[in-house]
Amino acid sequence: MQPSRTIEPIDLTQYAEAINAALEDGTPCVLASSDETGKPDLGFKGSILVLDRDHLAYWERTHGVHTENVKKNPHVAVLYRNRDRGAGMRRFFGVVTGIHPEGEVREQVRARVVERELKSDPENRGIAVVVRVEGKDSRDPDLS
Repeated sequence: MQPSRTIEPIDLTQYAEAINAALEDGTPCVLASSDETGKPDLGFKGSILVLDRDHLAYWERTHGVHTENVKKNPHVAVLYRNRDRGAGMRRFFGVVTGIHPEGEVREQVRARVVERELKSDPENRGIAVVVRVEGKDSRDPDLS
């Protein structure tokens, strides 16, 4: 029998350098969401960044399944993995607290998104999505 998952509180700022460079490192984060019935979806999100000690954010430029999912079911998980930065993987669990198609938060997130992602959104149609991270899985190794 596998031990149950324990979610531990976390200060995300310790992961900012690694996560904010994930796309450039060739290891973009993966976002897991699900609709209101629990049907899951996974997708690479090259724009995921550490917004502050409690929040991740990303630039949603596709306006696809994830956008619809988080409107109906705000619970998400984010997977970061990069062995070259000293970790096998890190899983973050949280709740989408804001979808920002305009305004100050949108512009703050956009200003921090990696250039490669912004070039994929030449019409500037993206929206900022903010996730309050509840914690990490206690079984994941530390990034060192």
